[in-house]
Amino acid sequence: MSGQKKRVGRYPVEVRERAVRMVREHEHEYRSQWKAIQSISAKLGINHETLRIWIRRAETDAGERPGLSTDERAEMKRLAKENKELKRANEILKAASAFFGAELDRQSKT
Repeated sequence: MSGQKKRVGRYPVEVRERAVRMVREHEHEYRSQWKAIQSISAKLGINHETLRIWIRRAETDAGERPGLSTDERAEMKRLAKENKELKRANEILKAASAFFGAELDRQSKT
């Protein structure tokens, strides 16, 4: 992706990081984190719920909130995909084994 900014979803990663950083740096200026999220999301033209999710994910990644980090979530997804592929390969091997086993039985009877 030379010359292009990396995207995660609808927004470039840089926008996501900047929005999260702004909330974290300025939330003390608001009555609550939610008020900071509402204000900053409006200024940046981002849906407030989208920004709230980004904040929660950043907190989890930083170990400030329980849950799976982004890396752990990606690893789980990768392992689930690998598991699915292995199950499919196993089913193919079982079918091939049954087919060739039946073929050998047929040949030995003749």
